[in-house]
Amino acid sequence: MYRPVIGIIGNHDILHGDYPAYTSGAMNAVAVSQVSGALPLVVPAHPDLVDVDHLADVCDGFLFTGGRPNVHPDEYGHDETEAHGAFDRERDAIALPLIRKCVERGQPILGICRGFQEIAVAMGCTLHPEIRDIPGRDNHRMPPEGSLEEKFEMRHVVTVEDGGPYHRLWNKREVMTNSLHGQGILECSPRIVIDGRAPDTTPEAIYIKDAPGFTLAVQWHPEWQAGLDPVSKPLFEAFGDAARAWANQSRPSLRQSA
Repeated sequence: MYRPVIGIIGNHDILHGDYPAYTSGAMNAVAVSQVSGALPLVVPAHPDLVDVDHLADVCDGFLFTGGRPNVHPDEYGHDETEAHGAFDRERDAIALPLIRKCVERGQPILGICRGFQEIAVAMGCTLHPEIRDIPGRDNHRMPPEGSLEEKFEMRHVVTVEDGGPYHRLWNKREVMTNSLHGQGILECSPRIVIDGRAPDTTPEAIYIKDAPGFTLAVQWHPEWQAGLDPVSKPLFEAFGDAARAWANQSRPSLRQSA
């Protein structure tokens, strides 16, 4: 059987203090391969290395992953401040137009953390650099100490809208999630539907209004133990199903050889 190809948008990184690399967490590839049933392909997100049109033709869907660098505020009309943290302008240059192209084509996309923010910005939203500084909001950042199990442990409820895509996916309106982000949506655009929120009202689950394809994005990290978690598993399974459907419609020769 043909396995759809999922492009995993990577981050620019420095290994061992001086070695440039394009990386993605192993758990992203594991979730795509073992839960979505797709072939994971890590993409070096730099406009000198790849272009959006060819990338969209090579892959059947895209996972926009988390990462420490943030979307540059220039992309949504705000000034850069110290609170915005580090940036990856090369990833911005690939991810944002790629999201718009996929939405136009109906090609499946799934956003995680920074990827959630990229999808929001690509569709016209603005971001707040530090959600915990807003009165009444909680600290959603990753705990600074502890094991991976402690950093990715479930930390709060997310409540989704009745009858929405997430409710249909999980057959429940409240789910428990981890929380490892500092930024979040400030002003929401008409194209983005906020379908799930944390108890402090922070947007946690979105999709794109009137998009012809799969466009779900979550602010938490469902790739952590995705095959075991009852919230993550259906999300990645649905993403894989959408990528297979896309492949079947766009690559008919592959159906014949499968």
